[in-house]
Amino acid sequence: MNTIASVFKNLDKQCALIPFITAGDPDLVSTGKALQILDNHGADIIELGLPYSDPLADGPVIQEASSRALKQGINLKEVLQMVKTVQHNIKAPIVLFTYYNPVLNLGINNFIYAISKAGIKGILIPDLPIEESEYIIEVCKSFNIELILLLAPTSSYDRINKIVSNAPSCIYLVSTTGVTGQKFQITSKLRKLTDTIRKMTNKSIILGFGISSIEQIQEIKSWNVNGIVIGSAFVKRLSGNLPKTGLEEIQSFCKDAKNAIIS
Repeated sequence: MNTIASVFKNLDKQCALIPFITAGDPDLVSTGKALQILDNHGADIIELGLPYSDPLADGPVIQEASSRALKQGINLKEVLQMVKTVQHNIKAPIVLFTYYNPVLNLGINNFIYAISKAGIKGILIPDLPIEESEYIIEVCKSFNIELILLLAPTSSYDRINKIVSNAPSCIYLVSTTGVTGQKFQITSKLRKLTDTIRKMTNKSIILGFGISSIEQIQEIKSWNVNGIVIGSAFVKRLSGNLPKTGLEEIQSFCKDAKNAIIS
């Protein structure tokens, strides 16, 4: 499995395709197969959502997927065991999407150590305050895990500067206010913000929240971003069908999304 930094370096000026799926929905076996399918059909980096009971940053599609996984008893230990089983067959680095509470409950050192042993390469914590990120960044560095910091489009210039300065090497720009899965609108304000951030840093910038169509991908790929995150569109296809059909659906959509980036 590659590192996140090496992916962006090897892609050079081409955008990375970053699908998101929820671990355990519809089941963990399907999740393992989905990771390999996405890796084989164009994903450069894969976000894997850890099911959580109060996913404040997620919209209805991902909330429902998380709820279904939790009802099956899916937990961190099982998710990491699944990742450990399949990660040797996957090139794309896996980024774990989780919330701050599960990290604190297990203990920051214990949590980061556990995900590193499973082969995960990055972590994204949407409710982690930038004021509390310094220690986690240091722990992540010690276990070769990249912490990706989020930046909201409503952030002040001073806060943008603080987040950009503290981010280890990658910044996740949230494309819309609110939660994932909301209707995404391409605006001159958002594009201007990406240009502003790019002038401030050479660190990688990924854009996500609400991006769901091939047309949106084709527009955004020319912006000053290094990666495009697509979540609800993949989760809906995977969980809204029987497992075999869902896997076929995400395979087809992943290929189409990758072709939209490289064409």
